[in-house]
Amino acid sequence: MGKKRVVSKTKDELLKERAKVESSVKKDVQLKTSRKIREGRVYISSSYNNTLLTLTDTEGKALFWTSAGRIGFKGTKKGTPFAASKVAMAMIQAITKLKIEKIKIFVKGIGSGRASAMRSLAVHGLEILSIKDVTPIPHNGCRAKKPRRM
Repeated sequence: MGKKRVVSKTKDELLKERAKVESSVKKDVQLKTSRKIREGRVYISSSYNNTLLTLTDTEGKALFWTSAGRIGFKGTKKGTPFAASKVAMAMIQAITKLKIEKIKIFVKGIGSGRASAMRSLAVHGLEILSIKDVTPIPHNGCRAKKPRRM
């Protein structure tokens, strides 16, 4: 196959990328709602590739959503705990703008961002009523794929 060249970014490129992510997190969130909401639900869906957060009211109607890709992370960086904490910061801005006081957290998935997203939500003074893991677990449902032979 030959040698592969590893492309490493310079310090300036890394600083520009970080500044871009920071500016997108600090952007003002635009939300419209006609009624006062005191309690909400935050759904954290964490996979190996990305972390998604969705804010809903108690009925399940989505008010705001964000993900690591939406903030500005690309490629494998979307699945990191750092990206998940930045996504949680954007969610906190939306929650404070809507003046929601209490939240329930529902966590789904096995990615590395689930713990850091929950930690970021807890640190910023939101009153968390409950944390529930809603990761789907098969009860011996579908037949597994045959083992790969090499």
